[in-house]
Amino acid sequence: MDKLFDLQPKRIAIFRALQLGDLLCAIPAVRALKKTYPNAEITLLGLPWASTFVKRFSNYFSDFIPFPGYPGLIEQPFNPESFISFLQETNKRNFDLVIQMHGNGSIINPMIQTLGSERTAGYYEPAGYCPDPDFYMKYPEGFPEIERHIRLMEFLGIPSDGREMEFRLSLFDYESFHGLAGKYNLQPKKYVCVHSGARDTKRWWAPEKFAKVADLIAEKGYTVVLTGTEIERETVRKVEQEMVHPALNLVGKTDLGTLAVLVKNSKMLFSNDTGVSHIASSLETPSVIIFLASDPKRWAPFNKDLHQVILRQEADHLDFVISKVENVLRYEEAETGLLLSQTGY
Repeated sequence: MDKLFDLQPKRIAIFRALQLGDLLCAIPAVRALKKTYPNAEITLLGLPWASTFVKRFSNYFSDFIPFPGYPGLIEQPFNPESFISFLQETNKRNFDLVIQMHGNGSIINPMIQTLGSERTAGYYEPAGYCPDPDFYMKYPEGFPEIERHIRLMEFLGIPSDGREMEFRLSLFDYESFHGLAGKYNLQPKKYVCVHSGARDTKRWWAPEKFAKVADLIAEKGYTVVLTGTEIERETVRKVEQEMVHPALNLVGKTDLGTLAVLVKNSKMLFSNDTGVSHIASSLETPSVIIFLASDPKRWAPFNKDLHQVILRQEADHLDFVISKVENVLRYEEAETGLLLSQTGY
């Protein structure tokens, strides 16, 4: 039963003020929502950076309102004056429905009720504040992040549209990549992306270990491409310094779209658990992902053939990690050889 049938929302807001991987994991649920209500305008209430994310996923989102922070949320400092402006803007929009997809609701459920919507929905903790038991479900622990949000949609009567991830690429993204590839002579499937950083430093595997694996990749004839953001520059520099073989350091030289095409055209991705790993999952690029401080049951890709996971206790054994990387490379090389033989090349 569609709990929202009588409401027939035309203006929907989704509150999820988090980072790239978090938003990508919510896309299957948003896709189901848009399929059920194709004429609805869906606005993301998110961190300021996510304005570009909304433009990338304009097939699902119609608008964006930057969220200025809230007491108890660690993503960004709280600014009272900006928060008042945020409330004024959301109340002006007269949303028919606001869906809290940020978390268990222990901090923000009372705040969600101030956004001026006729109806709100989302998650709650059993011991916490539940605005409406008909539209708020108990926060489902122990599930993959993608599955958790699909379950919320199903709770609201919105059927699943699959759990496949997406990352939309534009012509500009491809053009930017081709410029980069031409400058550095990067050939598709002839290089491997190595991403040694993450927003949370507790997720960083040791740079010297990344260097050992990167050297192995280079010895197999692949160009090693080191990727990262400005805040990850130092750990990437350490990887490069520890390596015996040369590598291409692209820290700060790619925007999000260019990075995504770079990952799409790479032989594989070797990285910590961070946003780029979800890009690889979305674009079906093989990967080996190291989980040191996050829960693989929640964040690991579904396709276990295409994506290999290294657990914290396994990451202490360099030989084990190397064997996983070698297995992915061998599998990809075998698949490529089979494809070439089938096409007569």
